[in-house]
Amino acid sequence: MTARREPSAPPALPGYEYVSLLGLGGFADVFLYRQDLPRRDVAVKVLLAGSMDDDVRRRFRTEANLMAQLSHHPSIVTVYQADIAADGRPYLVMEYCSRPGLAERYRTERISVAEALRIGIRLASAVETAHRAGILHRDIKPANVLTTDFGWPALTDFGIAATTGPENAATVGMSIPWSPPELLGEHPTGDARSDVYSLAATIYSLLAGRTPFELPGGQNSAQQLVARIERAALPVTGREDVPASLQQVLERAMAKHPARRYPSAAALGRALQQVEAELRLPVTPLDLSDEDAAAAPVERGDHADATRLRSIVAVDPAASPPGAVDDERTRVRGALTVRPAAVPAPGSAPRFEVPAEADEEPVAAPSGRGRVLAGVVAGLVVLLAAGGAAAIATRGSDDGSSRPTTTQLAPAPRPTVGGAVPSPAELVATRQADGSVVFRWTNPDPQAGDRYVWGVRRATGEPTLALVESTSVTVPAAQASGQVCIEVSIVRADRRESTRPTQGCTA
Repeated sequence: MTARREPSAPPALPGYEYVSLLGLGGFADVFLYRQDLPRRDVAVKVLLAGSMDDDVRRRFRTEANLMAQLSHHPSIVTVYQADIAADGRPYLVMEYCSRPGLAERYRTERISVAEALRIGIRLASAVETAHRAGILHRDIKPANVLTTDFGWPALTDFGIAATTGPENAATVGMSIPWSPPELLGEHPTGDARSDVYSLAATIYSLLAGRTPFELPGGQNSAQQLVARIERAALPVTGREDVPASLQQVLERAMAKHPARRYPSAAALGRALQQVEAELRLPVTPLDLSDEDAAAAPVERGDHADATRLRSIVAVDPAASPPGAVDDERTRVRGALTVRPAAVPAPGSAPRFEVPAEADEEPVAAPSGRGRVLAGVVAGLVVLLAAGGAAAIATRGSDDGSSRPTTTQLAPAPRPTVGGAVPSPAELVATRQADGSVVFRWTNPDPQAGDRYVWGVRRATGEPTLALVESTSVTVPAAQASGQVCIEVSIVRADRRESTRPTQGCTA
């Protein structure tokens, strides 16, 4: 075990009086200061002098900008100020929360199912808000969830977050116990569903009092945890009061492959709401901006309530008993102007940078809220890219120059039952004269807005997935030597997917 380092000296900050140390991090320390005007306690995150290379400074600026952009949300911290101290160290001034954060609680308290659900739904709305603004958190874990003075969870530490632009390349990994398999490989890639996994892993920790793949009293090295995350089934929480439906929600959200997970944080939040309704608990609203307002641009000077965040109860009212709706209202605090982030055009294939955080210590720091601009961009579709296997989705050629060989591969179509999405049918592989392979399939129950997730299956691991609108894709000759296998699922307009993908190979 490495020795705990000494904290850095708190800097002298004009207008602030140093009070005490709050916590130590891998690249920064957090101190409690008292602000002179307005008079209040604040948490100040200060970079360590020895870690101020260009990359760390860039990440620090990114964190300040991202957190300020998202500060309108009631479950995301508020940033008041970012500056450079007289000794040259950059610092962030954030709202201070005096209550214990989740890292301090989940191993020492028995957190009730009702509270875990409530926390999970509120965090889901925070994560969804970040995603709609084109921002991935990429390090959701108990240590990065604080508690406001009013008992709300508050997501913090966007220090390794990334916007969803193609310039963000994957590099190194996250905090292992709460990380999805795709972020633990040699070439980590991830999208919004990676945050869904980490959020579910955090909820699991609240219920189980341990990290998801930790063996109580057993061997839990980094290598062993990674192996379990990649291959082992999610253990049960070990609590009799956790209903089977909640275990199933967590299992789906933490599926090994992203395509098997909930497609968005909002979808996970709605699933948790359904569990609340099943248990006859008050249904916690999802704190999201109005969908109509999010879809339409807002002119400067438009209606005042275009800048308000609203609590949305997304569960079917028939699923919950009368009067079971949580009557709490969203708290709006702070005065930060928030601008929507740029989101890449559909069809781009971004990869994501995941810098390392060296220290897992919890930091008892801030939380916050502020104003929201109603033009937050709606949900994004991210195409994953892995290694050099860039499978290009195009419509197959029908010209007479090809001499195809055709093989029937897929099972018979399954009817839609109880809202389930069927699997694609009649998946046929045709090798073209140029060596490429065209795969075609049919949709047994076509509906408006249907699209298809497909990927080339490889012996080395799960497929890299792409999203297309046609019922045909071409695997280029460079990736089609030997036998080629793909899997395809139908994706509805409401983001429901085939219960099981259709798989097939060339002859």
